[in-house]
Amino acid sequence: MTPPIRVLGIDPGTNVTGYGVVERANGTLGRLVECGIIRTNPKQPLWHKLDAIHDGVVQLIDKYHPNTLAIESIFYAKNVRTTIVLGHARGVVLLAAARAGLDVAEFPPATVKKTIVGNGGAAKKQVAYMVRQLLNLKSPPEPSDAADGVAVALTFLLTSKA
Repeated sequence: MTPPIRVLGIDPGTNVTGYGVVERANGTLGRLVECGIIRTNPKQPLWHKLDAIHDGVVQLIDKYHPNTLAIESIFYAKNVRTTIVLGHARGVVLLAAARAGLDVAEFPPATVKKTIVGNGGAAKKQVAYMVRQLLNLKSPPEPSDAADGVAVALTFLLTSKA
């Protein structure tokens, strides 16, 4: 019997960061342990949001003890400011993972969508539907940011040799 692999998947954002904890054991694709969002106050300065995201991820790592943190890599938005701010959110998540000694896997958003749905341009609803199907859930994770976090974790499990 191989030990279970537990993955914390993160869909980073400065206002809403989605997460999903998925565990694979005994040859199954995985089971959903927990999913949700870390919500920040949109009226706060960026540094307060980053502090809240970091604290939220640290709490998730402390609670669920994942083996790996999987995160979406930066997509290049038309608005350069959006790309830079997203990079800040990713940075504090990566810092939390590094301080916890976790392995990190990064996936472009199109890779996550292609792995989960079969189409790199899939809509959020399609991703949520396939997460539901793959994990045999009664309903898709909500909100969509949580489903995206689960999809990132599943992408790691579907593409890794671990």
